[in-house]
Amino acid sequence: MNLHEYQAKELLKKYNVPVQEGIPVDRADAAEEAYKNLKVQYGNSFAVVKAQIHAGGRGKGKIRGTEQRGVAVGKSAEEIKQIASNILGGVLETIQTGPAGKLVSKVLVAQDVYYPGPNPIKEFYLSILLDRGRGQNVIMYSTEGGMDIEEVAHNTPEKIFKEWVHPGGGLQGFQARKIAFNLQLKGEAFKNCVKFVTNLYNAYVGLDCSMLEINPLFKTADEKIIAVDCKMNLDDNALMRHPDLEAMRDISEEDPTEVEAGKYNLNFVKLDGNVGCMVNGAGLAMATMDMIKLSGGEPANFLDVGGTANATTVEAGFRIILKDPKVKAILINIFGGIVRCDRVAQGVIDAYKSIGNIEVPIIVRLQGTNADEAKKLIEESGLKVQSAILLSEAAALVGKAIA
Repeated sequence: MNLHEYQAKELLKKYNVPVQEGIPVDRADAAEEAYKNLKVQYGNSFAVVKAQIHAGGRGKGKIRGTEQRGVAVGKSAEEIKQIASNILGGVLETIQTGPAGKLVSKVLVAQDVYYPGPNPIKEFYLSILLDRGRGQNVIMYSTEGGMDIEEVAHNTPEKIFKEWVHPGGGLQGFQARKIAFNLQLKGEAFKNCVKFVTNLYNAYVGLDCSMLEINPLFKTADEKIIAVDCKMNLDDNALMRHPDLEAMRDISEEDPTEVEAGKYNLNFVKLDGNVGCMVNGAGLAMATMDMIKLSGGEPANFLDVGGTANATTVEAGFRIILKDPKVKAILINIFGGIVRCDRVAQGVIDAYKSIGNIEVPIIVRLQGTNADEAKKLIEESGLKVQSAILLSEAAALVGKAIA
């Protein structure tokens, strides 16, 4: 589950991780008030307005049809109000959203931390995620933070450092000091960085994150180390331990079909192809998608109905697939082990009759438990459904249907 920047920062503060303070708002006049409050509290004339969407690259992204960036600096209440007005309600297109963009419903008005002082300011990069190959969490960091971190990783990978953390012992003191040393920090900034990294790792573990990225990690002119931006992903499988965090989910940022699939406990991922898939089991689903590719088609989705599928869940999956206007054919490939083929067949029949007037060709391959009963159900239903025994035969029928 993804969180917005303002949500992630509030959670980090509970673990004593210093952050750039800000006030989330959903109206331009509220942004003006937020600026005034920040100016009174921190005394800075400048403030930053940040679009709150679940995507990176906001600083380089633009509101569709305008030159307005997703992150902009203002130095007066009027200017902050105007920037917020330009961003709110607009569609922000970034390198991560692509041409589809994301609708901006909220902005964060944040304090200025780039103020002058006795020491130079500096941007770094730091993230924590799971290295599945090693079975350990890894802290990735670099002296080159900011908007161009992707170019740093591509052009100068030697500037990206990694520190692996053993799951049995957690982050050790010498590892936090090593990170501060490699970031070339000294004195008070060094000490603050050690505390920051330690507390950040505690937040990563305590919140059951799957990824926690701070970019930029910032050293202020008075040697403070703070999180100017934060991207936080939570492990969906651990949300049962955090009902308060699950309540922070913003479904408006998610694909509507994936949200609907979640209501029926369907494992669904929307893709950009033209052949809808309904399969039981992740492995068989991947093999089915491969066969579709070999037949000349492109998978429109990944849909695993699981081992507890029944007529209701199958009908729901069927409806979700049909909502995609790009779908030219549907391939249902079920191997009945735990799930019974006749249940799947009944779900297809119910969905077909309920929806009515389905013009998309449907290819069904049912093998395993109660496969004969399933075949009889479909044959006696009078539906225009093509059946296959071998997966290669099903793929060939798909290829013919979309040709």
